[in-house]
Amino acid sequence: MLSSALQSHDSAEQGMEKVSGIGGLFFRAKDPDALSRWYEAHLGVLPVPASYDQAPWQQAAGPTVFAPFARDTEYFGRAAQAWMVNFRVRDLDAMIQQLRSAGIEVVPDQEQYPNGRFARLHDPEGNPIELWEPAS
Repeated sequence: MLSSALQSHDSAEQGMEKVSGIGGLFFRAKDPDALSRWYEAHLGVLPVPASYDQAPWQQAAGPTVFAPFARDTEYFGRAAQAWMVNFRVRDLDAMIQQLRSAGIEVVPDQEQYPNGRFARLHDPEGNPIELWEPAS
C-alpha cells in the first residue's frame, strides 16, 4: 500500500523543479563571531569565508530531515526556541568524549532507534544541538 502511495506521489511530481539540499542555516546570535569560532573549534563547522576565493564548509552527503514541528513542541527545550540544528556524526561516542573533554555538557539518548543514535547539547548561547549517528 505504501509503495503505491509513493509511486502516485512521485508521478504527480514528475517535471517539478525541486531544491537539491540546504545551502545554509542562518540564525541570530548575541556574539556571531564568538559563536562561529565555537562551532568551528568544537564541531568542525567552518565560518563563512571572508572572500569568494575561500571555500565554505562542506558537509558529507547523507540523509537530511526537514521537519516543521508544532509551535508548542517541547522537543527543542525552551518554549522561545524556534529552531534546532541536527548534525550527522560518524562516531557518536567519540564526538561525545571530545565535547566532554572540552568541558561541554552532552546528554546521550540511551535508546537505540531504528534510524540511529542521538545526543543533545547546547551552544554557548543556549541553542539546542542534536547529534545523530545514523544506523548503518
